[in-house]
Amino acid sequence: MKTGIKKKIALLMSTALLTMVMAGCGNSDTNTPETASSAGSDGSAPPVTLTVEVFDRGIQGQPDLNNNTWTKYVNEKFGKPNNAIVKFVPVPRSQEIDKLNVLMAAGEAPDVSFTYDGTTVTRFAKSGGLYTLDELLEEHGQQLKSYLGEKVLSYGKYKGKQVSIPAKRTLLAWNGMFIRKDWLDKLGMPLPTNRDELYETLVAFRDKNPGNVNGVIPWATAAAGMNYTFGNLVQSFWGPMSEEEFVTTTNWLKPGHKDAYRWLNKLYNEKLISPDFALDKTTKQADADVTNGKVGFYAANWDYPLSQKIREPLKQNAPDANYVPVDTFKNHEGKYLKEVYNENGLFSFIPKTSKNAELAMKYLNWMADPEVLFFLQFGKEGVNHTLVNDIPQGIQQSGENMQTSNLNMDYTLIVNGAELGDTEKNVKTYAAALAAGEPSYEKLAIDSYRINTTDGYSAFFYGVPNEANIKYGKTLGDMNKQMIDRLIVAKPAEFDALYDKLVKEYMDAGGQAVQDENVKNYREIKAQSK
Repeated sequence: MKTGIKKKIALLMSTALLTMVMAGCGNSDTNTPETASSAGSDGSAPPVTLTVEVFDRGIQGQPDLNNNTWTKYVNEKFGKPNNAIVKFVPVPRSQEIDKLNVLMAAGEAPDVSFTYDGTTVTRFAKSGGLYTLDELLEEHGQQLKSYLGEKVLSYGKYKGKQVSIPAKRTLLAWNGMFIRKDWLDKLGMPLPTNRDELYETLVAFRDKNPGNVNGVIPWATAAAGMNYTFGNLVQSFWGPMSEEEFVTTTNWLKPGHKDAYRWLNKLYNEKLISPDFALDKTTKQADADVTNGKVGFYAANWDYPLSQKIREPLKQNAPDANYVPVDTFKNHEGKYLKEVYNENGLFSFIPKTSKNAELAMKYLNWMADPEVLFFLQFGKEGVNHTLVNDIPQGIQQSGENMQTSNLNMDYTLIVNGAELGDTEKNVKTYAAALAAGEPSYEKLAIDSYRINTTDGYSAFFYGVPNEANIKYGKTLGDMNKQMIDRLIVAKPAEFDALYDKLVKEYMDAGGQAVQDENVKNYREIKAQSK
């Protein structure tokens, strides 16, 4: 009996204490006790500070990432009504995974954190470092649920629980390839349409230097894993595979993969690729080479030539340069096979250390308001954009109005790409936003999107986590980058032996376990679908 009375008294006391805390916290139940105890003399709660990650892309002339037109809008339209101050936490784009790992380990990750790496999110979830969001989403995220839909949200689940909020990707193109059309015209050469033609073109760029530049670079690239890529070159070497082999086999073991890197090794040793690319871990050198007019060909994100870090300095340094998109890597079937994005973009999540989980969900839900999303992407008519045939066209900005990423995607965490509700409009809008009123750039963007979604395939979605990949993913990712760099710069006579050695080390380090689990999960999914 005494024990029962004690339990009732304890319950009453805890209820009374909770009531007192809630009264001190106003409408937010996410404040810390310290915040609640510092309420003003008038009884009102002080504003809660909601921390939100933002990429620092190191763009020349960029505004204060925590004090600009967009952050002021966020604090005015979301912060004030929710008695909150939204503080943005810059994270270097080129080091985002490493920085995020440090912040999570220290318990200092922003209330709203994000990454494009789904494996990293799953690893955090497995270790218990993330909030499960199902209840928060149901209670405070109805507009967000409606906007994203079940398919997009499914990419953010771990063991059936929502652990992240994937952004909706409205445009699916990924990598692109670009070539100096003005150099081709000087040489009287057509756009290359296959590997052999590209090789001839690169040799001509090297030997004839049509730009008459000091230190011509036929093909510019940078250290593996950065913005510069090899486009769909590797896929063009792959031989016939069954669907299961295509989906589950590690790339290093796919038929033809070795030949792809042997070809790149040949280009490097013939001085057709950036000589010090493996040392360029920030892409600063590759960017400088492109913008100084030294480069004939490169592969990067499909919209990279229109980024301010490339476009503006290129116009100043090499005003006659004319990069155009090109499709040049044809496979054995006559297709230009290339990977495109899934329907999801970056993953936003709430670390378990956050004291403001409810407010964080409200923030993401607020962003799904069409009016909010439109302003964050396009700004104010007449100031940040003009309307041409109902398509918003950006006005080039500087200072606090400047957007450091296309369509402000670093501030619009629930969407990647223009959002006007229609794919064709989205492409035109995105192109117009990138072009900032310059028709030639708008055409470049539209052509690049069309080319880089032709013969596209997206990664197979298993719907279940690969536990081996969670365990070994970071190690394998680091090894993958090192392998690419080492194989390309190897002496030709040593290439085959080095390839076999590195691939064996990769498979022994977890690659085989990841592949085996892929096979297991794939077969289970196929069996369930019969």
